Amino acid sequence: MKRAVFLDRDGTINRAIVRDGKPYPPATLEEFELLPGTAKTIAALHEAGFLIIVVTNQPDVATGVQRKEVVESMHETLLTSGICDDIMVCYHTDADQCECRKPKPGMLIEAASQWQIDLTQSFMVGDRWRDVAAGKAAGCFTYLIDSEYRERHDEPDVKVSSLEEAGILILQEIYPGGEPD
Repeated sequence: MKRAVFLDRDGTINRAIVRDGKPYPPATLEEFELLPGTAKTIAALHEAGFLIIVVTNQPDVATGVQRKEVVESMHETLLTSGICDDIMVCYHTDADQCECRKPKPGMLIEAASQWQIDLTQSFMVGDRWRDVAAGKAAGCFTYLIDSEYRERHDEPDVKVSSLEEAGILILQEIYPGGEPD
């Protein structure tokens, strides 16, 4: 069985657009900007043997606010740059009551089945309560990037300031005495 680091997309890998204390995804490919330290952190996690799986809710497609082609072009950018091994996307809204939309763990469970991932030996990193809830429901250790959004917060296993900080902590668990030479 493999280990994975599951990552939310907006606010975790790339910059979210924050308005009135609430995060929103970038509207265009031009606005799609990786957060500082993202590529370096993910490269280190890959090198340590982790699969990197993005799990993202994109309900703006269902509501007509965003075009699916724009979201898919953002994802193609992530895949071709080597930022992740796979991307699981939920295009539904809460009203659809699907199993894939976070806070439900459907995307993580599906990825675990496809990639032979041991969820209990894996991590979920995100910036919203939905990410923490999905990770916990799947049996993963959870990190919340504390972005101080004005919304509820489920209690993660650990709060961090960035993906970079979460990556350091994950790697410290793997290499408690420091990385091997």
